[in-house]
Amino acid sequence: MAGMWEFPRGNVFGATVMTMYGAFWMSYATIFIPGSGIMLAYQNNTSEFNNALGIYLIVWFILTLLFIPPVARRNIANTVLLSIVAITYAMLSGAQFTGSPRLLKAGGVFGIMAGLIAFYVAESELLAAEETAFIRLPLGELA
Repeated sequence: MAGMWEFPRGNVFGATVMTMYGAFWMSYATIFIPGSGIMLAYQNNTSEFNNALGIYLIVWFILTLLFIPPVARRNIANTVLLSIVAITYAMLSGAQFTGSPRLLKAGGVFGIMAGLIAFYVAESELLAAEETAFIRLPLGELA
């Protein structure tokens, strides 16, 4: 939904990114929903499931990397956000391939950091839209 709200504001990049990550969460959840049958298909081969999930996360890592150059010209906060999201995907993917609990935990920590930065960016944009905001949060505007 957030992606569709960006279109009327004229923010095509924001609409694309938010819609893509919304699709990520819906598709990632579908993998673990028993009714989808995805986990059932890998019931007898957890190694194959972990490799498939690792490939899935690598695809999202690559998509995230493709979003960084266009946003790098806008502001620092979104550039840092997407960079940390990319690191998160890389670590989580590596954890799926290797079975490393440390890598999985590190990926989770980077995911939490990305979430906190995303809240900061969202709050900054929310306050920027207000005419009488009591505070402005800088995003490190470059353009």
